[in-house]
Amino acid sequence: MSEPVPLNTVATPKQRKPDWIRVKAPTSTGFAETRKLMRRLNLATVCEEAACPNIGECWTKKHATVMILGDTCTRACAFCNVKTGMPRMVDPMEPENVAVAAAELGLSHIVITSVDRDDLPDGGASQFVRVIEALRRNTPTTTIEILTPDFRNKAQAAVERIVDARPDVYNHNLETVPRLYPTIRPGARYYASLRLLESVKRHDPTIFTKSGVMVGLGEQRLEVHQVMDDMRSADVDFLTMGQYLQPTPRHAKVEEFVTPQAFKAYASIARAKGFLLVAASPLTRSSYHAGDDFERLRAAREAKFAKVTA
Repeated sequence: MSEPVPLNTVATPKQRKPDWIRVKAPTSTGFAETRKLMRRLNLATVCEEAACPNIGECWTKKHATVMILGDTCTRACAFCNVKTGMPRMVDPMEPENVAVAAAELGLSHIVITSVDRDDLPDGGASQFVRVIEALRRNTPTTTIEILTPDFRNKAQAAVERIVDARPDVYNHNLETVPRLYPTIRPGARYYASLRLLESVKRHDPTIFTKSGVMVGLGEQRLEVHQVMDDMRSADVDFLTMGQYLQPTPRHAKVEEFVTPQAFKAYASIARAKGFLLVAASPLTRSSYHAGDDFERLRAAREAKFAKVTA
């Protein structure tokens, strides 16, 4: 297993957030019930582990993004709040527990993500497959979206196994512009992630592909436009863009709070570049409103197909 890259050794204070990025603390009954269910089933969620600002809204509606393969990552990206270290053994009950959670929450659409597991021979791909299979058995009407790591040095075989299990959406985030990878995402390679997305479409063109980027890390506007072009060259269907927020003083600092108006401009450019769907706002995250977005994504493809065949 590769050694994780340490986070910033010098702590930088968290900046005061502008009004448009602030959210209320979660206090609802639905929030408490969702947390209780996750604890009972021994499931981790990216909502908690990554300190998502939308957790109050999503959990109140009983929407949760399950993080499989444990809660400990083998990498230490400078933007991510998930803890780093030696992960525990893979839980054999996790796939069935995910299916139970989907059923009890009444999910019509579920998002499954994971930590990086560079310690596993397949990077954890087989656990994704088992989770998809358990969901298909137990909640066959639930549509499935997966958000995978890059499966470093194992990507082709891992992607093929997962795609063959037929998730409805395959998401893999590029996260930031190539120039910032050495400091923000040091364990990953930009073009390897791009090739992963491309390989999903090559293996099965009918699966929707999705990718996301954070802004506010010091990227330049034209660099973001180039990432959009790179995604479209890989035939990515759906782009998400959100504001990076510093989880702790030891993580990468926020270089800029991007305004809602700037997000609207990015979204307009992205739509012009040909994405089927674009979600861009300060609070946008990969799985935020994912179920509603999936319905819009499906409708957009049907409309595009109808236009081509008319």
